[in-house]
Amino acid sequence: MTRQSLIRISIPLLAVLALVGAAAAQMPDMSHGMTMPGGAAPAESLAPATKDTRQTVHFPPQIRQATLREMRDHLASISDIQAALSRSDFALAARIADQRLGLSSTQHGGMMASVRYMPAGMRELGYAMHRSASRFVVAAQDASVSGDVRPALAALTEVTQNCVACHAAYKLR
Repeated sequence: MTRQSLIRISIPLLAVLALVGAAAAQMPDMSHGMTMPGGAAPAESLAPATKDTRQTVHFPPQIRQATLREMRDHLASISDIQAALSRSDFALAARIADQRLGLSSTQHGGMMASVRYMPAGMRELGYAMHRSASRFVVAAQDASVSGDVRPALAALTEVTQNCVACHAAYKLR
C-alpha cells in the first residue's frame, strides 16, 4: 500500500473517530459507582452535572442483561469494523456488519425478546441502526471495488449516530 493511499484512508477514518468521540462526550456519565482496574475511581467528568432526562425503560432482569450484552457486542462490532477498515479489509468489515449489526443479525440474536418492552421510539432507533448497518455492508463492498472508503465511513457514521441517539434518549432498568 502506498503512502498516498494510506493517507487517503486514514484522514476519513480519523474524522469518523473524532465524530464518535464527540458524540461520546455528549453522552451522560455512566461511571457512577464504577471502579477502574486496581480499585481506582474514574476521573470526574469535566462537564457540569446535568439532570438525566432519558426515558427509563423497564425490562425483566434476564432480558435486561441479554439486551445490555447485545449492545456491548454492537459496540465491539463497531470497533472490529473500524479495525478492518484501517487495514482496508472491506470484505471483513462488511461481514462483521452483516452478521452482527445488520438486519439479518436480528433474526438470530437475543434482541427480538426485548423488542416488546421497548417504547416505539426506541424500537424505531434500533431498527434504524440495523438498517443503516445493512447499508454500510453495501458501502463497504463497494469500497473493495472502488478503493474509496469515504462512503463506507459515512455509512458507519450513520450506524453510530443511531446508537448515540438511542442511548441519549433511553436508559434500561
